[in-house]
Amino acid sequence: MTDKKAHRPHNPHGGERFHEERAAYTVASAQPDLQAGITAIRETVKTLKPTPGVYRMLDTRGDVLYVGKARSLKARVANYTQVGNLTNRLQRMVSQCRAMEIVTTNSEAEALLLEAQFIKRFRPPYNTLLRDDKSFPFILLRQGHDFPRIMKHRGARRAKGNYYGPFASAGSVNTTINALQKLFLLRSCTDSFFSNRDRPCLLHQIKRCSAPCTGKIDTAGYDELVREAKDFLGGKSGAVQAKMESQMAKAAEDLDFETAAILRDRLRAATFIQGSQAINATGVGDADVFALANKNGQIAVQAFFVRGGQNWGHRAFFPRNTADQEDGQVLSDVLLQFYEEVPPPRTVLIDRELPEQELMALALEEATKLASDASGKSGGHKVTISIPQRGDRRRLMEQAQRNAVEALDRRLAESGTKAKLNRNLAEFLELSEPPQRIEVYDNSHIQGAKAVGAMVVAGPEGFEKAQYRKFNIKTAQTNDDFGMMREVMERRFRKLAEDSEAGKKNSHETIWPDLLLIDGGKGQMSSVRAVLQELGVAEQVPTIAIAKGPDHGREGREVFHFPDGREKTLPVNSPLLYHLQRLRDEVHRFAIGAHRAKRSRAITASPLDEIPGIGPARKRALLLHFGTAGKVRAASLQDLQRAPGVSEAVAQTIYDFYHAGG
Repeated sequence: MTDKKAHRPHNPHGGERFHEERAAYTVASAQPDLQAGITAIRETVKTLKPTPGVYRMLDTRGDVLYVGKARSLKARVANYTQVGNLTNRLQRMVSQCRAMEIVTTNSEAEALLLEAQFIKRFRPPYNTLLRDDKSFPFILLRQGHDFPRIMKHRGARRAKGNYYGPFASAGSVNTTINALQKLFLLRSCTDSFFSNRDRPCLLHQIKRCSAPCTGKIDTAGYDELVREAKDFLGGKSGAVQAKMESQMAKAAEDLDFETAAILRDRLRAATFIQGSQAINATGVGDADVFALANKNGQIAVQAFFVRGGQNWGHRAFFPRNTADQEDGQVLSDVLLQFYEEVPPPRTVLIDRELPEQELMALALEEATKLASDASGKSGGHKVTISIPQRGDRRRLMEQAQRNAVEALDRRLAESGTKAKLNRNLAEFLELSEPPQRIEVYDNSHIQGAKAVGAMVVAGPEGFEKAQYRKFNIKTAQTNDDFGMMREVMERRFRKLAEDSEAGKKNSHETIWPDLLLIDGGKGQMSSVRAVLQELGVAEQVPTIAIAKGPDHGREGREVFHFPDGREKTLPVNSPLLYHLQRLRDEVHRFAIGAHRAKRSRAITASPLDEIPGIGPARKRALLLHFGTAGKVRAASLQDLQRAPGVSEAVAQTIYDFYHAGG
């Protein structure tokens, strides 16, 4: 039987955990030839010119090892052939390099932006990478309607309107939008919901919407609210509040106490928004603040997002692949990747010098122009990167530095706890080493109907949700839980074994797990082991089944079933038991969610969906004309031809579908 560690080099390196150890692991297992790497680089240098551009180093499988930019490609790439001047890390990289790809650019700033795009796309193991690459939420005042809508937005900014952010989390956006609705009474409903209202909805009754859908406010009045909202979000909150205070005082003088009460509630909402800003950003304007903390080679970067003098939240980043990198270079790489997703503000405050600070500012300025061009606007704006020395900005930076240190301390404490849990897990489950990739499996169905198998993945950093997978059960018999688990295992590991043997790459799906955790008992364990033995990989994949034990309704009595039939339990108050329960509960949650989604789709499905060539518009026309799908089935060919939007050919297709074979 092939040893698992020896088998792994056949896998491409798409998973998250390979970014941390892929370089060292490849050297140790494959013994790459340093001279071969130098030769490949020298062959590339012969074709290069002293022009700016981006280079990519590739390994034997064509996977990207490293992405770099250069003012002079010829000089920069040639440096990699001077082995004596390279660190051990760069020597390992060169030893794995077998080819290079080159893209020339018009300027070094353009090369810097292209480098960030390539790093995001390929996530090379020798580049500094952001662990958290999720998109950030924004508040959008959407245009294109007489009564603009306020809404949360995440992703590409294609919709026309005014964007405000970034916010640190969806929760902070939701809280702010709720307060803004009370403050400016702007609608948040969809256009279709808006157009179908004949009376105000609940939001109007609780004083969070001015109800433009039913004419409670005219266009001019609503436009005034929108202007006030733009001023408030754009940093003119003081002027907006002063105006409201004046209006409230006048309403009170005129004995219009109802209007005065409404304005009072709006002012309270404004105070809430400003009071919820835990970090004082007064006088800063539009700026992002970045501070870096380093302890024993572990790095945290704390970011504050300030817009219009208001703090829209903060987030800590923990970049990976930072060994042998100067702190300034790490911060520069983090900024470059961060602003690949988020539009840069006019001011970026940092706590230390960057290696190419002026070039970075020029590249970010170029990014604002490209973003403006993409949205149909012109211009962009100047970006200044600076280290604050005094005043409000310096105090804000000091606060960011304290937060960076605290975030890193928490991270190190959590990592220590996770590492200890993994060591205890390896000892309890009798594994040769702590597992780095755990795959957890379960299935969900109702009496065999709409059955779905589920796989979740846990790594050193927690759950890897991008690597979750669903399996629509196809061949297993109704109500056969064991058969469903066999099908899931067969589909997962047959393809994994075949692709690995052929050296194919398919992202995380060709990474072997260090541990399989099955939600079930002896029966599920037997089913899984039978499939793995049939595929010849049983010895490569440690497998454990977790069952709730004799007191099925009570947690804390879980029984762990081993492949050889042994059983183990853990104390009720064991942290390791809680950790394993979390893994089991996560796959249970994911499986139930997948099953419910499948069941919901089935409920809303129509028999007309199965007819080839019948899209949503024709289906809607047929249902409006005949009333039900059953009447469409019973209709004659002539009746079908009389339906609006149905041609003779389409009518014949529908008729033949239901009457084929007599």
